[in-house]
Amino acid sequence: MVVAAHHSGAPPAAAMEEAGRKVEREEQQRGTRGSGRVAAVVAAGGGGGGEIEIEMEAAAAGGAAGASSSGQRHDDAEESGLRQRPTWKRFLAHAGPGFLISLAYLDPSNVQTDLQAGSSHKYELLWVLFFGFIFVLIIQSLAAKLGIITGRHLAELCMREYPKHVKYGLWLLMEAGVIAATVPGVLGTALAYNKLLHIPFWGGVLICGASTLLILTLQCYGARKMELIGVIFISIMAACFFVDLSNVNPPMGEVIQGLFIPRLRGAYATSDAIAVFSSLIVPHNLFLHSSLVLSRKLPTSPKGVKDTSTFFLIENAFALFLVLLVNVAIVSITGTICADNQLVDDIISTCSGLTLNSTSVLLKNVFGKSSSKIYGLALLASGQSCVVATSYSGQYIMQGFSGMRKCIIYIIAPCFTIIPSLIICSIGGAPHVRQLINISAIILAFVLPFALVPLLKFSSYCAMIGPYKNTTGIVQVAWILSTVIMGINIYFFCTSFISWLVHSELPRILNAIISTLVFPFMAAYIAALIYLVFKKVSVSVPLPSTSVSSETEVEEVRRLDDIAAR
Repeated sequence: MVVAAHHSGAPPAAAMEEAGRKVEREEQQRGTRGSGRVAAVVAAGGGGGGEIEIEMEAAAAGGAAGASSSGQRHDDAEESGLRQRPTWKRFLAHAGPGFLISLAYLDPSNVQTDLQAGSSHKYELLWVLFFGFIFVLIIQSLAAKLGIITGRHLAELCMREYPKHVKYGLWLLMEAGVIAATVPGVLGTALAYNKLLHIPFWGGVLICGASTLLILTLQCYGARKMELIGVIFISIMAACFFVDLSNVNPPMGEVIQGLFIPRLRGAYATSDAIAVFSSLIVPHNLFLHSSLVLSRKLPTSPKGVKDTSTFFLIENAFALFLVLLVNVAIVSITGTICADNQLVDDIISTCSGLTLNSTSVLLKNVFGKSSSKIYGLALLASGQSCVVATSYSGQYIMQGFSGMRKCIIYIIAPCFTIIPSLIICSIGGAPHVRQLINISAIILAFVLPFALVPLLKFSSYCAMIGPYKNTTGIVQVAWILSTVIMGINIYFFCTSFISWLVHSELPRILNAIISTLVFPFMAAYIAALIYLVFKKVSVSVPLPSTSVSSETEVEEVRRLDDIAAR
């Protein structure tokens, strides 16, 4: 409620007190009760006059402003009771989202990148994985805390904050990114069915689509069921790759050195390291993580928000550490096999161009049929979990940008994700698996900045909000690393296209036409990123349930008003 008192000679303090008493009497007559939070702003007027605005804001714990005091005491008592539970029980209540989002770092695209890194550079690129997963932890923690602080996920915030043409453009790009992330999962699943059960490739594609729709029905029983599916898939992949690793028995000293000592030696080491690092951040995961945290009962007090953020951070770090070990195992398997100096020519030839398909042949020739079957089972879990996770995140993306009801989203969203992926994989077929995965990786790298920049913008704003604020240093580090990744991606887009254009055998007139189309497109791409970086955003957050001094509140309101004015 705002009361404006115009005065010509009365002292500002006296006018403020008089207006404040008047507002309090009106509130008491209406029977409303609040926290008594008063923010006073004095603006000097012309001719020595002024205008005083008294803003009354009622903040109730766990609810909207104006809630009854009995409801506030009930919510405070409930939250206090939750904090009195044993710490391990509170942690388990928050466990799950980290495992589901970690499936993206074990999808067939990452598996293929790890296999190639190991076969070409042995253990020398393991440090890229280690530092890459630290960056992933920072970014995913920002996505989770964004949901905790605002009570909304990333897609909903984009829908609220950006103009119409921008938000629908972001929606289109994110849907393209989800499809691109789903394609490797479908390919890996179809290959696994072919290796394990000798099912034709197109049959494996259809089975993948049907089984994904079946697994997604578990979400009717809550998000925890989907998170349990993620834990099961990660456990299967970990068990399979660790068994194959035990057969290989790599030198642990060299593996540890590769994890902590940065080295770039050999042909294409730099480009391969960039490929490994870039494949770790996927756009749909940023939307998924900020959505999954909302499935828990989020606290309203600063202490509760801090505890919840800590539990989600620890759970995410544990899941990512397990996934890092699996990725290290994948690199070590091919790194140990292909580094053997006593290999026959056929195996050397296989190592030089390793793919998801040829890895099965490599393991069969070196360790026998059982090792190949174990790899096939891991590939099946990798592909199927990838399709489930991307389809699930696609639902949140569509729901946030469209605002449609969840019951409709459950039906429409999987069709938008799965059907195009099945068509693409059926047309491409088994002979073009590697090319399709590479194209998917390029599309994801192209789309990534349009998810990463909004997340960082909203997180930067949250870094300025009172008791819920993000750590400014963490946000700054995330900005720096994200800028490096986006710069590298744009550089490789441009240089790769120019290299292809120079060495292509197309007629000059056709090259000129392609250049005329592509270079303006890249200019528009960079301009769109610049717009997102400098677009001002704001995030509304619930008021804290704990009382603070009126002076602190006044200063906070003034500061936020200044920020909004700028």
